[in-house]
Amino acid sequence: MPGKFMLKKPEDVPGKAWPAIMIGLFVAFGGVLFGYDTGTISGILAMPYWLQEFSTTSDGTLTSAQDSLIVSILSAGTFFGALFAAPFGDLMGRRIGLMVSTGVVFNLGVILQTAATRQPLFIAGRFFAGLGVGLVSALIPMYQSETSPKWIRGVIVGAYQLAITIGLFLAAIVNNSTKGRKDSGSYRIPIAIQFLWSIILVVGLTASSLFFLPETPRYLIKMDKYDEAAKSLGKLRRLPVDHPAVLEELNEVQANHLYEMSLGKSTYADTVKGTLGKRLLTGCLLQSLQQLTGVNFIFYYGTQYFLNAGFQNPFIIQVITNSVNVASTFPGLYMVEKLGRRNLLLMGAIGMCVCQYIVAITGTVAGTTDLSAQKTAIAFVCIYIFFFASSWGPVAWVVTGELFPLKARAKCLSMTTASNWLLNWAIAYSTPYMVNEDHANLQSKVFFVWGSFCFVCIAFVWFMIYETKGLTLEQVDELYGIVGKAWKSKHFRPALHFADVDAEHQRHMSLADIAANQERKRSVQHDEVPTTGEKI
Repeated sequence: MPGKFMLKKPEDVPGKAWPAIMIGLFVAFGGVLFGYDTGTISGILAMPYWLQEFSTTSDGTLTSAQDSLIVSILSAGTFFGALFAAPFGDLMGRRIGLMVSTGVVFNLGVILQTAATRQPLFIAGRFFAGLGVGLVSALIPMYQSETSPKWIRGVIVGAYQLAITIGLFLAAIVNNSTKGRKDSGSYRIPIAIQFLWSIILVVGLTASSLFFLPETPRYLIKMDKYDEAAKSLGKLRRLPVDHPAVLEELNEVQANHLYEMSLGKSTYADTVKGTLGKRLLTGCLLQSLQQLTGVNFIFYYGTQYFLNAGFQNPFIIQVITNSVNVASTFPGLYMVEKLGRRNLLLMGAIGMCVCQYIVAITGTVAGTTDLSAQKTAIAFVCIYIFFFASSWGPVAWVVTGELFPLKARAKCLSMTTASNWLLNWAIAYSTPYMVNEDHANLQSKVFFVWGSFCFVCIAFVWFMIYETKGLTLEQVDELYGIVGKAWKSKHFRPALHFADVDAEHQRHMSLADIAANQERKRSVQHDEVPTTGEKI
Protein backbone atom coordinates (compact mmCIF):
# COMPACT_ATOMS: atom_id res chain seq x y z
CA MET A 1 0.00 0.00 0.00
CA PRO A 2 1.71 3.23 -1.11
CA GLY A 3 2.67 5.70 1.55
CA LYS A 4 2.11 3.30 4.44
CA PHE A 5 4.92 1.56 6.27
CA MET A 6 4.40 -2.10 7.04
CA LEU A 7 6.53 -4.86 8.47
CA LYS A 8 3.79 -7.20 7.36
CA LYS A 9 3.97 -8.32 3.74
CA PRO A 10 1.20 -6.89 1.54
CA GLU A 11 -1.52 -9.45 0.89
CA ASP A 12 -1.20 -9.22 -2.90
CA VAL A 13 2.51 -10.19 -2.83
CA PRO A 14 2.96 -13.98 -3.25
CA GLY A 15 5.46 -16.04 -1.30
CA LYS A 16 7.28 -15.42 1.95
CA ALA A 17 9.04 -12.18 2.85
CA TRP A 18 11.18 -13.29 5.78
CA PRO A 19 13.98 -15.04 3.81
CA ALA A 20 14.90 -11.92 1.81
CA ILE A 21 14.51 -9.73 4.90
CA MET A 22 16.72 -11.96 7.07
CA ILE A 23 19.34 -12.24 4.35
CA GLY A 24 19.41 -8.47 3.81
CA LEU A 25 19.69 -7.79 7.54
CA PHE A 26 22.47 -10.35 7.98
CA VAL A 27 24.50 -8.91 5.12
CA ALA A 28 24.02 -5.47 6.71
CA PHE A 29 26.22 -6.72 9.55
CA GLY A 30 29.18 -5.81 7.35
CA GLY A 31 28.43 -2.21 8.28
CA VAL A 32 29.81 -2.98 11.76
CA LEU A 33 33.27 -3.33 10.13
CA PHE A 34 32.82 0.05 8.48
CA GLY A 35 31.62 1.83 11.63
CA TYR A 36 33.95 0.19 14.13
CA ASP A 37 37.07 0.71 12.03
CA THR A 38 36.08 4.35 11.51
CA GLY A 39 35.31 4.90 15.18
CA THR A 40 38.36 3.34 16.82
CA ILE A 41 40.86 5.87 15.53
CA SER A 42 39.22 8.85 17.28
CA GLY A 43 39.91 7.35 20.70
CA ILE A 44 43.23 5.67 19.91
CA LEU A 45 44.86 8.96 18.87
CA ALA A 46 43.95 10.43 22.26
CA MET A 47 45.28 7.46 24.32
CA PRO A 48 48.38 8.35 26.41
CA TYR A 49 50.14 5.00 25.84
CA TRP A 50 49.61 5.06 22.07
CA LEU A 51 50.99 8.61 21.89
CA GLN A 52 53.95 7.57 24.03
CA GLU A 53 54.79 4.70 21.66
CA PHE A 54 53.99 6.24 18.29
CA SER A 55 54.77 9.94 18.71
CA THR A 56 57.95 11.20 17.03
CA THR A 57 57.99 14.61 18.71
CA SER A 58 59.68 15.57 21.96
CA ASP A 59 56.44 16.60 23.65
CA GLY A 60 54.75 13.26 22.92
CA THR A 61 52.10 14.60 20.53
CA LEU A 62 51.30 14.25 16.83
CA THR A 63 51.98 16.93 14.29
CA SER A 64 49.04 18.09 12.17
CA ALA A 65 50.56 16.26 9.18
CA GLN A 66 50.86 12.98 11.12
CA ASP A 67 47.36 13.38 12.55
CA SER A 68 45.94 13.94 9.06
CA LEU A 69 47.83 11.05 7.49
CA ILE A 70 46.96 8.45 10.15
CA VAL A 71 43.25 9.28 10.13
CA SER A 72 42.79 9.92 6.41
CA ILE A 73 44.81 6.97 5.04
CA LEU A 74 41.86 4.69 5.89
CA SER A 75 39.64 6.82 3.65
CA ALA A 76 42.23 6.71 0.87
CA GLY A 77 42.13 2.91 1.04
CA THR A 78 38.34 2.87 1.03
CA PHE A 79 38.27 5.14 -2.03
CA PHE A 80 40.28 2.64 -4.07
CA GLY A 81 38.39 -0.28 -2.52
CA ALA A 82 35.08 1.22 -3.63
CA LEU A 83 36.37 1.61 -7.19
CA PHE A 84 37.64 -1.98 -7.23
CA ALA A 85 34.20 -3.15 -6.08
CA ALA A 86 32.89 -2.99 -9.66
CA PRO A 87 35.20 -5.71 -11.06
CA PHE A 88 34.91 -7.60 -7.76
CA GLY A 89 31.12 -7.55 -7.89
CA ASP A 90 30.84 -8.37 -11.61
CA LEU A 91 33.59 -10.99 -11.94
CA MET A 92 33.36 -12.80 -8.60
CA GLY A 93 29.71 -12.16 -7.83
CA ARG A 94 28.22 -10.13 -5.01
CA ARG A 95 28.41 -12.87 -2.36
CA ILE A 96 31.91 -14.23 -3.08
CA GLY A 97 33.17 -10.68 -3.48
CA LEU A 98 31.95 -9.88 0.03
CA MET A 99 33.70 -12.92 1.48
CA VAL A 100 37.07 -12.14 -0.15
CA SER A 101 36.87 -8.44 0.74
CA THR A 102 36.28 -9.22 4.41
CA GLY A 103 38.23 -12.42 4.99
CA VAL A 104 41.38 -11.50 3.06
CA VAL A 105 41.78 -7.79 2.41
CA PHE A 106 40.25 -6.36 5.59
CA ASN A 107 41.87 -8.92 7.90
CA LEU A 108 45.30 -8.18 6.41
CA GLY A 109 44.88 -4.57 7.48
CA VAL A 110 43.83 -5.57 11.00
CA ILE A 111 46.88 -7.86 11.34
CA LEU A 112 49.28 -5.07 10.34
CA GLN A 113 47.71 -2.55 12.74
CA THR A 114 47.72 -4.99 15.64
CA ALA A 115 51.37 -5.88 15.08
CA ALA A 116 52.53 -2.28 14.62
CA THR A 117 54.79 -0.52 17.11
CA ARG A 118 55.68 2.41 14.85
CA GLN A 119 53.73 4.70 12.56
CA PRO A 120 54.68 3.26 9.11
CA LEU A 121 53.29 -0.25 9.72
CA PHE A 122 50.25 1.17 11.51
CA ILE A 123 49.55 3.45 8.53
CA ALA A 124 49.97 0.54 6.07
CA GLY A 125 47.51 -1.51 8.11
CA ARG A 126 44.94 1.27 8.06
CA PHE A 127 45.26 1.51 4.27
CA PHE A 128 44.57 -2.21 3.70
CA ALA A 129 41.75 -2.22 6.24
CA GLY A 130 40.31 0.74 4.34
CA LEU A 131 40.64 -1.16 1.06
CA GLY A 132 38.50 -3.95 2.52
CA VAL A 133 35.96 -1.55 4.01
CA GLY A 134 35.67 0.24 0.65
CA LEU A 135 34.90 -3.00 -1.16
CA VAL A 136 32.32 -4.00 1.45
CA SER A 137 30.69 -0.54 1.49
CA ALA A 138 29.82 -0.84 -2.22
CA LEU A 139 28.97 -4.55 -2.34
CA ILE A 140 26.60 -4.68 0.63
CA PRO A 141 24.02 -2.10 -0.62
CA MET A 142 24.29 -3.73 -4.06
CA TYR A 143 23.48 -7.17 -2.65
CA GLN A 144 20.67 -5.84 -0.46
CA SER A 145 18.96 -3.80 -3.18
CA GLU A 146 19.11 -6.70 -5.65
CA THR A 147 17.52 -9.22 -3.27
CA SER A 148 15.02 -7.16 -1.23
CA PRO A 149 11.27 -6.92 -1.96
CA LYS A 150 10.36 -3.41 -3.12
CA TRP A 151 7.90 -2.77 -0.28
CA ILE A 152 10.60 -3.01 2.40
CA ARG A 153 13.78 -2.36 0.42
CA GLY A 154 14.36 1.01 2.08
CA VAL A 155 14.34 -0.52 5.56
CA ILE A 156 16.71 -3.35 4.62
CA VAL A 157 19.28 -1.17 2.85
CA GLY A 158 18.90 1.43 5.61
CA ALA A 159 19.83 -1.28 8.13
CA TYR A 160 23.34 -1.08 6.69
CA GLN A 161 23.65 2.42 8.17
CA LEU A 162 22.24 1.09 11.45
CA ALA A 163 25.07 -1.48 11.51
CA ILE A 164 27.57 1.33 10.86
CA THR A 165 26.23 3.29 13.85
CA ILE A 166 26.42 0.17 16.03
CA GLY A 167 30.05 -0.25 14.95
CA LEU A 168 30.81 3.36 15.90
CA PHE A 169 29.08 2.88 19.25
CA LEU A 170 31.00 -0.32 20.02
CA ALA A 171 34.26 1.44 19.13
CA ALA A 172 33.48 4.26 21.57
CA ILE A 173 32.65 1.74 24.33
CA VAL A 174 35.84 -0.29 23.79
CA ASN A 175 38.04 2.82 23.53
CA ASN A 176 36.59 4.18 26.76
CA SER A 177 37.25 0.82 28.46
CA THR A 178 40.91 0.50 27.42
CA LYS A 179 42.06 4.13 27.32
CA GLY A 180 43.62 3.98 30.79
CA ARG A 181 45.76 0.87 30.23
CA LYS A 182 49.53 1.41 30.55
CA ASP A 183 50.44 -1.22 27.95
CA SER A 184 49.90 -1.99 24.27
CA GLY A 185 46.53 -3.52 25.10
CA SER A 186 45.17 0.03 25.24
CA TYR A 187 45.16 0.18 21.43
CA ARG A 188 45.70 -3.46 20.40
CA ILE A 189 42.51 -4.69 22.06
CA PRO A 190 40.25 -2.22 20.18
CA ILE A 191 42.00 -3.04 16.91
CA ALA A 192 42.10 -6.83 17.33
CA ILE A 193 38.39 -7.01 18.20
CA GLN A 194 37.78 -6.31 14.51
CA PHE A 195 38.73 -9.94 13.80
CA LEU A 196 35.52 -10.95 15.57
CA TRP A 197 33.33 -8.87 13.26
CA SER A 198 35.02 -10.18 10.11
CA ILE A 199 34.86 -13.81 11.33
CA ILE A 200 31.12 -13.50 12.02
CA LEU A 201 30.48 -12.14 8.53
CA VAL A 202 32.75 -14.57 6.63
CA VAL A 203 31.64 -17.69 8.54
CA GLY A 204 28.03 -16.59 8.24
CA LEU A 205 28.34 -16.02 4.50
CA THR A 206 30.12 -19.35 4.02
CA ALA A 207 27.76 -21.44 6.13
CA SER A 208 24.53 -19.78 5.08
CA SER A 209 25.40 -20.05 1.38
CA LEU A 210 24.96 -23.80 1.75
CA PHE A 211 21.40 -23.37 2.99
CA PHE A 212 19.67 -20.08 2.18
CA LEU A 213 22.05 -17.27 1.10
CA PRO A 214 22.04 -17.27 -2.72
CA GLU A 215 23.75 -15.11 -5.29
CA THR A 216 21.44 -12.27 -6.33
CA PRO A 217 18.94 -13.12 -9.11
CA ARG A 218 19.76 -9.87 -10.92
CA TYR A 219 23.48 -10.69 -11.02
CA LEU A 220 22.69 -14.14 -12.43
CA ILE A 221 20.48 -12.56 -15.11
CA LYS A 222 23.36 -10.23 -15.95
CA MET A 223 25.57 -13.33 -16.34
CA ASP A 224 22.90 -14.93 -18.61
CA LYS A 225 22.12 -17.70 -16.10
CA TYR A 226 18.33 -17.66 -16.18
CA ASP A 227 17.75 -21.06 -14.59
CA GLU A 228 20.06 -20.26 -11.66
CA ALA A 229 18.38 -16.87 -11.30
CA ALA A 230 14.98 -18.59 -11.06
CA LYS A 231 16.30 -20.90 -8.32
CA SER A 232 17.78 -17.93 -6.46
CA LEU A 233 14.58 -15.88 -6.65
CA GLY A 234 12.48 -18.90 -5.68
CA LYS A 235 14.71 -19.41 -2.64
CA LEU A 236 14.39 -15.75 -1.67
CA ARG A 237 10.59 -15.72 -2.04
CA ARG A 238 10.08 -19.33 -0.85
CA LEU A 239 8.20 -20.19 -4.04
CA PRO A 240 8.66 -22.93 -6.67
CA VAL A 241 10.87 -21.86 -9.58
CA ASP A 242 7.92 -22.24 -11.96
CA HIS A 243 5.52 -20.16 -9.85
CA PRO A 244 3.87 -17.40 -11.95
CA ALA A 245 5.08 -14.68 -9.54
CA VAL A 246 8.69 -15.85 -9.85
CA LEU A 247 8.49 -16.04 -13.63
CA GLU A 248 6.81 -12.63 -13.91
CA GLU A 249 9.38 -10.85 -11.71
CA LEU A 250 12.31 -12.58 -13.35
CA ASN A 251 11.03 -11.95 -16.89
CA GLU A 252 10.64 -8.25 -16.07
CA VAL A 253 14.22 -8.10 -14.77
CA GLN A 254 15.54 -9.92 -17.84
CA ALA A 255 13.48 -7.81 -20.26
CA ASN A 256 14.67 -4.60 -18.62
CA HIS A 257 18.28 -5.77 -18.86
CA LEU A 258 17.90 -6.74 -22.52
CA TYR A 259 16.31 -3.36 -23.30
CA GLU A 260 19.14 -1.50 -21.53
CA MET A 261 21.77 -3.58 -23.34
CA SER A 262 20.08 -2.85 -26.68
CA LEU A 263 20.79 0.84 -26.07
CA GLY A 264 24.51 0.29 -25.69
CA LYS A 265 27.19 -1.40 -23.65
CA SER A 266 27.97 -0.66 -20.02
CA THR A 267 31.41 0.92 -20.34
CA TYR A 268 32.53 3.63 -17.93
CA ALA A 269 32.04 6.18 -20.73
CA ASP A 270 28.39 5.11 -21.06
CA THR A 271 27.72 5.79 -17.39
CA VAL A 272 27.99 9.56 -17.91
CA LYS A 273 25.54 9.73 -20.83
CA GLY A 274 21.79 10.37 -20.89
CA THR A 275 19.62 9.66 -17.86
CA LEU A 276 22.27 7.29 -16.52
CA GLY A 277 24.70 10.19 -16.34
CA LYS A 278 22.07 12.22 -14.47
CA ARG A 279 21.59 9.38 -12.00
CA LEU A 280 25.34 8.95 -11.54
CA LEU A 281 25.73 12.68 -10.83
CA THR A 282 22.87 12.48 -8.33
CA GLY A 283 24.43 9.50 -6.55
CA CYS A 284 27.92 11.01 -6.42
CA LEU A 285 26.66 14.37 -5.12
CA LEU A 286 24.41 12.67 -2.57
CA GLN A 287 27.27 10.61 -1.14
CA SER A 288 29.65 13.58 -1.22
CA LEU A 289 27.21 15.87 0.57
CA GLN A 290 26.56 13.19 3.17
CA GLN A 291 30.20 13.61 4.21
CA LEU A 292 30.17 17.40 3.90
CA THR A 293 27.43 17.64 6.52
CA GLY A 294 30.31 17.24 9.00
CA VAL A 295 29.26 14.03 10.71
CA ASN A 296 32.70 12.44 10.48
CA PHE A 297 34.30 15.50 12.04
CA ILE A 298 32.49 14.38 15.21
CA PHE A 299 33.31 10.69 14.87
CA TYR A 300 36.90 11.03 13.60
CA TYR A 301 38.07 13.98 15.68
CA GLY A 302 35.34 14.35 18.29
CA THR A 303 37.39 13.06 21.23
CA GLN A 304 40.39 15.25 20.33
CA TYR A 305 38.18 18.29 19.62
CA PHE A 306 36.29 18.07 22.89
CA LEU A 307 39.56 17.44 24.77
CA ASN A 308 41.41 20.37 23.20
CA ALA A 309 38.39 22.66 23.60
CA GLY A 310 38.35 22.08 27.36
CA PHE A 311 35.22 19.92 27.53
CA GLN A 312 34.93 17.65 30.55
CA ASN A 313 35.03 13.86 29.96
CA PRO A 314 35.55 13.86 26.15
CA PHE A 315 35.52 10.04 25.97
CA ILE A 316 32.11 9.98 27.71
CA ILE A 317 30.82 12.65 25.32
CA GLN A 318 31.87 10.42 22.41
CA VAL A 319 29.95 7.49 23.93
CA ILE A 320 26.89 9.73 24.29
CA THR A 321 27.03 10.97 20.68
CA ASN A 322 27.41 7.40 19.42
CA SER A 323 24.45 6.27 21.53
CA VAL A 324 22.32 9.00 19.98
CA ASN A 325 23.58 7.93 16.54
CA VAL A 326 22.42 4.34 17.04
CA ALA A 327 19.05 5.17 18.61
CA SER A 328 18.20 7.81 16.00
CA THR A 329 18.69 5.42 13.08
CA PHE A 330 15.57 3.43 14.07
CA PRO A 331 13.07 6.24 13.37
CA GLY A 332 14.89 6.73 10.06
CA LEU A 333 14.16 3.11 9.09
CA TYR A 334 10.50 3.76 9.81
CA MET A 335 10.28 7.11 8.04
CA VAL A 336 12.12 6.02 4.87
CA GLU A 337 9.00 4.05 3.87
CA LYS A 338 6.47 6.31 5.61
CA LEU A 339 7.65 9.72 4.33
CA GLY A 340 9.66 8.55 1.34
CA ARG A 341 13.27 9.20 0.37
CA ARG A 342 12.86 12.76 -0.87
CA ASN A 343 10.85 14.17 2.06
CA LEU A 344 13.08 12.53 4.66
CA LEU A 345 16.27 13.89 3.09
CA LEU A 346 14.73 17.36 2.89
CA MET A 347 13.65 17.29 6.54
CA GLY A 348 17.06 16.05 7.64
CA ALA A 349 18.97 18.72 5.70
CA ILE A 350 16.91 21.52 7.26
CA GLY A 351 17.33 20.13 10.78
CA MET A 352 21.09 19.61 10.39
CA CYS A 353 21.58 23.11 8.98
CA VAL A 354 19.86 24.78 11.96
CA CYS A 355 21.77 22.69 14.53
CA GLN A 356 25.19 23.29 12.98
CA TYR A 357 24.70 27.05 12.94
CA ILE A 358 23.54 27.04 16.58
CA VAL A 359 26.64 25.07 17.66
CA ALA A 360 28.86 27.44 15.67
CA ILE A 361 27.26 30.59 17.07
CA THR A 362 27.29 29.26 20.65
CA GLY A 363 30.96 28.28 20.50
CA THR A 364 32.00 31.53 18.81
CA VAL A 365 30.07 33.94 21.03
CA ALA A 366 30.19 32.24 24.44
CA GLY A 367 33.36 30.17 24.01
CA THR A 368 33.85 26.50 24.86
CA THR A 369 35.21 27.09 28.38
CA ASP A 370 31.83 28.30 29.65
CA LEU A 371 29.96 25.33 31.18
CA SER A 372 26.52 26.40 29.93
CA ALA A 373 27.95 26.92 26.43
CA GLN A 374 29.46 23.40 26.57
CA LYS A 375 26.11 21.89 27.52
CA THR A 376 24.33 23.82 24.77
CA ALA A 377 26.88 22.75 22.17
CA ILE A 378 26.72 19.09 23.22
CA ALA A 379 22.89 19.18 23.19
CA PHE A 380 22.71 20.56 19.65
CA VAL A 381 25.46 18.23 18.43
CA CYS A 382 23.23 15.39 19.65
CA ILE A 383 20.15 16.90 17.95
CA TYR A 384 22.21 17.28 14.77
CA ILE A 385 23.23 13.62 14.99
CA PHE A 386 19.54 12.70 15.39
CA PHE A 387 18.67 14.47 12.13
CA PHE A 388 21.65 12.91 10.33
CA ALA A 389 21.13 9.38 11.63
CA SER A 390 17.42 9.40 10.84
CA SER A 391 17.79 10.80 7.33
CA TRP A 392 21.05 11.32 5.44
CA GLY A 393 22.81 8.46 7.20
CA PRO A 394 20.64 5.56 5.98
CA VAL A 395 18.79 7.18 3.07
CA ALA A 396 21.94 8.05 1.09
CA TRP A 397 22.70 4.31 0.85
CA VAL A 398 19.07 3.48 0.08
CA VAL A 399 18.82 5.97 -2.81
CA THR A 400 22.13 5.08 -4.44
CA GLY A 401 21.25 1.38 -4.21
CA GLU A 402 18.05 2.03 -6.18
CA LEU A 403 19.26 4.42 -8.88
CA PHE A 404 21.01 2.34 -11.51
CA PRO A 405 20.12 -0.24 -14.19
CA LEU A 406 21.52 -3.73 -13.90
CA LYS A 407 24.06 -3.39 -16.71
CA ALA A 408 25.85 -0.51 -14.98
CA ARG A 409 24.89 -1.01 -11.33
CA ALA A 410 28.27 -2.29 -10.13
CA LYS A 411 30.23 0.46 -11.90
CA CYS A 412 27.91 3.26 -10.83
CA LEU A 413 27.61 2.10 -7.22
CA SER A 414 31.38 1.79 -6.97
CA MET A 415 31.76 5.38 -8.20
CA THR A 416 29.08 6.81 -5.89
CA THR A 417 30.62 4.99 -2.93
CA ALA A 418 34.08 6.18 -3.98
CA SER A 419 32.71 9.75 -3.94
CA ASN A 420 31.66 9.20 -0.34
CA TRP A 421 35.15 8.03 0.58
CA LEU A 422 36.93 10.72 -1.43
CA LEU A 423 35.16 13.43 0.55
CA ASN A 424 35.61 11.37 3.70
CA TRP A 425 39.37 11.43 3.04
CA ALA A 426 39.40 15.14 2.22
CA ILE A 427 37.60 16.00 5.47
CA ALA A 428 39.76 13.66 7.54
CA TYR A 429 42.93 15.11 6.04
CA SER A 430 42.00 18.78 6.18
CA THR A 431 40.27 18.96 9.58
CA PRO A 432 43.45 19.25 11.72
CA TYR A 433 44.57 22.14 9.53
CA MET A 434 41.15 23.76 9.91
CA VAL A 435 40.84 23.56 13.72
CA ASN A 436 44.37 23.42 15.18
CA GLU A 437 45.85 26.54 16.74
CA ASP A 438 48.99 26.54 14.59
CA HIS A 439 46.94 26.66 11.37
CA ALA A 440 43.45 28.09 10.59
CA ASN A 441 42.39 27.73 14.26
CA LEU A 442 38.67 27.75 13.40
CA GLN A 443 37.71 25.78 16.53
CA SER A 444 33.91 26.04 16.86
CA LYS A 445 33.72 28.20 13.72
CA VAL A 446 34.25 25.00 11.72
CA PHE A 447 30.56 24.28 12.32
CA PHE A 448 29.73 27.29 10.11
CA VAL A 449 31.38 25.34 7.27
CA TRP A 450 29.33 22.20 7.90
CA GLY A 451 26.15 24.25 8.34
CA SER A 452 26.68 25.95 4.98
CA PHE A 453 27.01 22.60 3.25
CA CYS A 454 23.80 21.46 4.97
CA PHE A 455 22.11 24.48 3.39
CA VAL A 456 23.40 23.30 -0.01
CA CYS A 457 21.87 19.88 0.79
CA ILE A 458 18.40 21.45 0.96
CA ALA A 459 18.63 22.80 -2.60
CA PHE A 460 20.22 19.58 -3.85
CA VAL A 461 17.36 17.41 -2.57
CA TRP A 462 14.72 19.69 -4.09
CA PHE A 463 16.26 19.79 -7.55
CA MET A 464 17.96 16.37 -7.84
CA ILE A 465 16.38 13.66 -5.66
CA TYR A 466 13.58 11.61 -7.25
CA GLU A 467 11.10 9.71 -5.10
CA THR A 468 11.74 5.98 -5.62
CA LYS A 469 9.70 4.58 -2.72
CA GLY A 470 7.57 1.58 -3.66
CA LEU A 471 9.16 1.06 -7.10
CA THR A 472 11.03 -1.98 -8.34
CA LEU A 473 14.59 -1.35 -9.51
CA GLU A 474 13.33 -1.74 -13.08
CA GLN A 475 10.55 0.83 -12.56
CA VAL A 476 13.19 3.35 -11.47
CA ASP A 477 14.49 3.19 -15.07
CA GLU A 478 11.03 4.10 -16.29
CA LEU A 479 10.79 6.93 -13.72
CA TYR A 480 13.97 8.61 -14.96
CA GLY A 481 13.04 8.00 -18.59
CA ILE A 482 9.65 9.72 -18.25
CA VAL A 483 9.87 12.32 -15.45
CA GLY A 484 12.16 15.24 -16.22
CA LYS A 485 12.00 17.17 -12.92
CA ALA A 486 12.70 15.71 -9.48
CA TRP A 487 9.92 17.61 -7.69
CA LYS A 488 7.35 16.01 -10.02
CA SER A 489 8.50 12.45 -9.30
CA LYS A 490 6.04 11.89 -6.44
CA HIS A 491 3.19 11.89 -8.99
CA PHE A 492 4.80 9.13 -11.09
CA ARG A 493 2.89 5.87 -11.54
CA PRO A 494 4.52 2.96 -13.39
CA ALA A 495 2.85 2.16 -16.73
CA LEU A 496 5.58 0.26 -18.59
CA HIS A 497 6.02 -3.51 -18.71
CA PHE A 498 9.52 -4.27 -19.96
CA ALA A 499 8.45 -7.84 -20.76
CA ASP A 500 6.22 -6.37 -23.49
CA VAL A 501 8.97 -4.20 -25.00
CA ASP A 502 10.45 -5.23 -28.34
CA ALA A 503 14.04 -4.27 -27.57
CA GLU A 504 15.14 -4.67 -31.17
CA HIS A 505 12.47 -2.47 -32.79
CA GLN A 506 11.63 -0.04 -29.98
CA ARG A 507 15.08 0.82 -28.68
CA HIS A 508 15.08 4.17 -30.50
CA MET A 509 11.76 5.16 -28.91
CA SER A 510 11.69 7.03 -25.61
CA LEU A 511 10.41 5.16 -22.58
CA ALA A 512 7.60 7.71 -22.37
CA ASP A 513 6.43 6.82 -25.89
CA ILE A 514 6.72 3.08 -25.25
CA ALA A 515 4.76 3.41 -21.98
CA ALA A 516 2.08 5.50 -23.72
CA ASN A 517 1.68 2.86 -26.47
CA GLN A 518 1.35 0.09 -23.92
CA GLU A 519 -1.18 2.12 -21.93
CA ARG A 520 -3.28 2.71 -25.07
CA LYS A 521 -3.24 -1.00 -25.91
CA ARG A 522 -4.32 -1.95 -22.40
CA SER A 523 -7.06 0.68 -22.50
CA VAL A 524 -8.39 -0.58 -25.84
CA GLN A 525 -8.33 -4.19 -24.66
CA HIS A 526 -10.19 -3.21 -21.50
CA ASP A 527 -12.81 -0.97 -23.09
CA GLU A 528 -13.70 -2.88 -26.25
CA VAL A 529 -16.51 -5.41 -25.88
CA PRO A 530 -16.62 -8.16 -28.54
CA THR A 531 -19.87 -8.34 -30.49
CA THR A 532 -19.08 -11.68 -32.12
CA GLY A 533 -17.42 -14.86 -31.06
CA GLU A 534 -14.14 -13.74 -32.56
CA LYS A 535 -11.16 -13.01 -30.31
CA ILE A 536 -10.01 -9.45 -30.02
